[in-house]
Amino acid sequence: MLRGMSGLSIFLCNVMIVGAWHIVVFIACIKLPKSTFDASKKRYLPKKWEHNGRWYKEKLKIQLWKDKVPQHIGKDGFSKAHITEVSLEYLDEFILETCRGEWMHFTDCICALVVFLINPLFPGVLFSFLILLGNVPFALIQRYNRFRLQTLRKKLLRDMGMVEAQTGVTVSI
Repeated sequence: MLRGMSGLSIFLCNVMIVGAWHIVVFIACIKLPKSTFDASKKRYLPKKWEHNGRWYKEKLKIQLWKDKVPQHIGKDGFSKAHITEVSLEYLDEFILETCRGEWMHFTDCICALVVFLINPLFPGVLFSFLILLGNVPFALIQRYNRFRLQTLRKKLLRDMGMVEAQTGVTVSI
């Protein structure tokens, strides 16, 4: 599609495509119902290879670099810098926000495929690489943080003398 265009035209078209894609995904992320980001959905559940989050720590050394990347905190959003409250409601909302962030960044990664397919080889590879570089680390951080938050949530339930049933209903024991 962009083959045969000048270098500047290819650059400008890619900037517009990538920018529009990210804006649409961001708006969708805000407008979609919270149920889209339910941590019990298959896409957000732990994968066997993740070993309950240890893979991120052991293989990616994520704890060494995750706090050095920029973060976006929307109005009334959550900061990854510190947890301001330890309640089930707060942790549940924070977990939901990790699912939202993961969804947004992985959905933005689809743009890399589109850009690769419509460009000549070099610009396609370059822009795809930049899109992935700008999204994959952030999606991985969301998954890693969710493991940590879910562990904290389980500890809080234990400390409160409560057990969470498979149905998600919290009952006293």
